[in-house]
Amino acid sequence: KTFPLTPEHLMFTRVYSEADGFSIHTKGAPEHVLSKCNHLSTDDLSAINNAIDNATEKGARVLAVAHTTCEVLPENINDIDFCFSGLVSFIDPIRPEVPNAIEECRTAGIKVVMITGDHPKTARNIAKMIGMSDPLVMTGEEISEISIDTLSESIKNINVFARVRPEQKLHIVRALQSNNEIVVMTGDGVNDAPALKAADIGIAMGLKGTDVAREAASLVLVDDNFSSIVSAIRSGRKIFDNLQKAMSYIVAVHIPIIGLVLVPGFFPEMPLLLLPVHIIFMELIIDPICSIAFEAEQEEKGIMQRPPRDPDHSFFSNKRILHSVASGLFLLALVLTVFYIAKTEGHTEDEIRAISFATLITGNIFLILTYLSQTRSVFHIFTERNPALLLILAISMIVLFITISVESVQHLFQFSNPGYGHFGISLGVCILMLLIFEIIKLLRLNHLKSKK
Repeated sequence: KTFPLTPEHLMFTRVYSEADGFSIHTKGAPEHVLSKCNHLSTDDLSAINNAIDNATEKGARVLAVAHTTCEVLPENINDIDFCFSGLVSFIDPIRPEVPNAIEECRTAGIKVVMITGDHPKTARNIAKMIGMSDPLVMTGEEISEISIDTLSESIKNINVFARVRPEQKLHIVRALQSNNEIVVMTGDGVNDAPALKAADIGIAMGLKGTDVAREAASLVLVDDNFSSIVSAIRSGRKIFDNLQKAMSYIVAVHIPIIGLVLVPGFFPEMPLLLLPVHIIFMELIIDPICSIAFEAEQEEKGIMQRPPRDPDHSFFSNKRILHSVASGLFLLALVLTVFYIAKTEGHTEDEIRAISFATLITGNIFLILTYLSQTRSVFHIFTERNPALLLILAISMIVLFITISVESVQHLFQFSNPGYGHFGISLGVCILMLLIFEIIKLLRLNHLKSKK
C-alpha cells in the first residue's frame, strides 16, 4: 500500500508485506514526520531540530526518514506510530548566472518572489545565496490563516513563500494582481496550472514541465533557466525602444515631404520642389532604415536600470508625437530657407530644386543619426556596429551624388548642377540641425539624471 504525499501530510509512505506483518517506511518534511514519531524525548527532538537548523542554514533541503512494523495495517496514516531513522540533507546547486539575473531584475524595477515547498529556513538561505537581500519569509500555514486583503497588504514586503500548498500559489498571484502588479509566474507541475493561467504571463518549464503546465502557460521556457527570462525582458525593452524610435522618425521625416508638396500650392510663383521621382527616392531610404537599421540598432544605455513602463501609457504618446512633428517642421523650415537663399542668388529652377533636395536628403540622414539613440551621441553611433545603417546611408549619398552629377540622371530628376560649392549651404544648415538636436538630447539626459 502507498500513502501518497498530500497538502495535509507532506510525507510519502510505502508499506511492504513481511512474513510476520508489515514494514512501513516514510520520508517527508521533518516537522510532519517528527509529529508521527511519538516515542521521541524532548532531548531527542532538540538534537534533531538543531541538525535541521544546521543543514537549512547552509541552504540544504532536508527530509526526515522513519520506519515501523505492525501486524495489522492501519487505514489512516495518522494511526501509525513511527520510529525516527534519521535525516537526509541535499543541495540543489544554484546556477551561477542566477545572482546576476536577480540583480538585473532589482535594478530594472522587477520584484522577484520565491514560492517553494521547502523549509522556511532553507528558502531564506537560498534566497540570500541568489542575491535577494534581507528576504522576508511567509509560510503556507500563515497564508491559510489570513484573508486575501491581508495577504495583498503583507505581500508588498514579503519576497519568499515557503511550505506553500499548490492552491496557495493562486492566492499569491491574485494578491499581487490586486496591488496592480503585472505578474509573471513560472512553474512546471500540474498543480501550478491554475496560477500559470491566472498570471498576466505564465511561463512553463519546457524541459521538466508537464503538458498541463505548458498548455496553461503563455510561454514555454525551453532551457528552464531563470536568466533567460531576464534576457527576454531586456530584448523586449530593446524591441519596444526601437519600434518607438522608428515610428518617431517616420512621423518626423514625412512632415517636410508633405510640406514641400503642399507649400507650392499656396504660392503659385514657387516651383515644385518635390516630384514623384524624388518622393520615391526618399521612400527607398526611409523603408530600409525603418525595417533594417532601427531594428538592428543596439539597446539603449541603462536599459535595465529604468523602471517598467506603465501599461496604461500609450505606445506612442502625445509628447513623442509633438517632438517628432517639431523635428519635421524644423527640417522643413531649413529646406525652405535654403530654397529662399538659392532663389535670391539667382539660380535656375532646376538648380534650386537640386540644392533643396540635397538639403532634404542630408537633413534626413542627420535625422536618422540623431533618432537612432536616445542616450548616445551621434559620434558613438559611428563607432558601434550597425553595418546595415552605414550601408544604407552610403548608398543614399552615392545615389544623391549621381543624381546631381550625371547628366542623364539629372534630366530624370529635373536637376542642374550649379557647382558643388553651392551645396555647402545644404550641408551647413543640416549640421546646425544635428547640433541642435544633439544639444537637446544632452539636456534631456542631464535633466533625467538630476531627477534620479
